Amino acid sequence: MNETVSPPAAGPEHLRASDADRDRVAELLASALSEGRLSHDEHSERMDAAYSARTLGELAPLTSDLPGKAAAGHPPGDLVRSPDETENIRTVLAHAERKGRWLVEPRTNVTVLLGSAVLDMRSAVLSAGEVNVQVALALGSLEVIVPPGVRVVNRVSEVLSATSVRTDQADDPGAPTVVITGSSWLSAVEARTKEPKSAKRKRRHGCR
Repeated sequence: MNETVSPPAAGPEHLRASDADRDRVAELLASALSEGRLSHDEHSERMDAAYSARTLGELAPLTSDLPGKAAAGHPPGDLVRSPDETENIRTVLAHAERKGRWLVEPRTNVTVLLGSAVLDMRSAVLSAGEVNVQVALALGSLEVIVPPGVRVVNRVSEVLSATSVRTDQADDPGAPTVVITGSSWLSAVEARTKEPKSAKRKRRHGCR
């Protein structure tokens, strides 16, 4: 009898790197340069590789031979997926916000009643190439902020509501994607692209 073997689950090295991850690597490389552990050419080469890296697995080798390597290219403990790969965000007559460094689960459920919610993904790590934000909004609002290069797909069912998507719509079929689904009653959903603050540091290093 033939058996079907499921492919192994993707490890942390396949997670998308955030700008915070790249900046952490850059700080280690700068320290290594000042301590004489790297030459100027090595530092420049690794910096270019750091700011062009797309995954944590691509970042890890850049500091694997340097002190403090455990802090770079590897997700900290708070970025472990939940058992059901789902996060629930609920707010009633209040404001909820997710920002900074956080793991975007394959599915995020957002429930808002007479309130507002913000999902700022500029420094977040997407747990998959495509993640879903399932909304249930009533007399509320949701704002989704993504960094350049991340697509947003709107599949929200609206009832006397408004949805605005002003984000990069990359032609690359492999571009990371956030799909917003669910229902919106007398509410507003806005998705927009905003450059992370760390992008300024990136430009200062002359990286493209």
